[in-house]
This record gives sequence, C-alpha cells and structure tokens, in this order.
Amino acid sequence: MLDEPVSALDVSLQAQVLNLLVDLQQQYRMAYLFVSHDIGVVQHMADRIAVMYLGRIVEIAPYADIMESPQHPYTQALLQAIPVMDPRRSRIADKQILTGDVPSPLTIPSGCAFHTRCRFATDRCRRSVPPLHSVGSDSLVACHLSAPSTESPFN
Repeated sequence: MLDEPVSALDVSLQAQVLNLLVDLQQQYRMAYLFVSHDIGVVQHMADRIAVMYLGRIVEIAPYADIMESPQHPYTQALLQAIPVMDPRRSRIADKQILTGDVPSPLTIPSGCAFHTRCRFATDRCRRSVPPLHSVGSDSLVACHLSAPSTESPFN
C-alpha cells in the first residue's frame, strides 16, 4: 500500500520514483494499492480506480472508463476540475461547479454522502445510501441515478 508516496517530491523525483515502482511491479508481478489525489500520478500507475467521497467508495472502474465516461456525479466533477492547458480543449462550458461545503467526516449526511453538493440530488438521495451496483461489465457505481431499479431515481 502506497499512500501519497510522491506528493512531497518535485516533478523530476516523482517521475523517477513512479518509474521505479512500475519497474518493480513488472519485475515481481505485484499489485499496489495506490492512494493519491493527483490524477497525473494515478494515470501513470493505475489500471483500475476507486473514487471515494467522505470515506465511501462512489465508483470503481478501469482507468480508461473513469476518464472517458465517469458515472458518479462526484467523479464527473473531479475530472472536470483538472486544469486543461490547451484553451481549444477547455471544458469550461461543461464544468460542474461544486457548491456548498464538504460535510464533516464525523457527521456524514444521511443517504448519499454527496447529496449536499450534487446538482442531481433527489429526495431518494437524501434518505437512502445507494449501494455499489454494476454498470457495464467491469464497473461499479454507488448512485441512485444509475441504479437498476424499478423505482424511479427521481422519487
């Protein structure tokens, strides 16, 4: 398990350490549980990503699926917050700006923990915790909006 192993290093040292970790991983055929807030580091290291909000997993998917088609509104907002250096590729028009304060992890809101900041939140989101469920062949998401249910997510 590696928890933010390169966060305090400058970019050149980060690259050296990450390359060493990849080499060791390939040489010894091992897996890492790699914790990071830096999507660039995650991109270099991860085959699969678990996105967490207030200590709960909200989405798990292969790296490419997360980057191309995030399913949870929090994952979508995280990806839209990544700076884009090329103004022609800017996503400003599509940005989901998160409003409100992040709730305290000591007093997690009832229902979906993200409902206090989600622009799609419904009464159902406020009253029940969405379980992780399959979306596609290799992904899981904890969101009522994508739940395979006969109950409408908008109830």
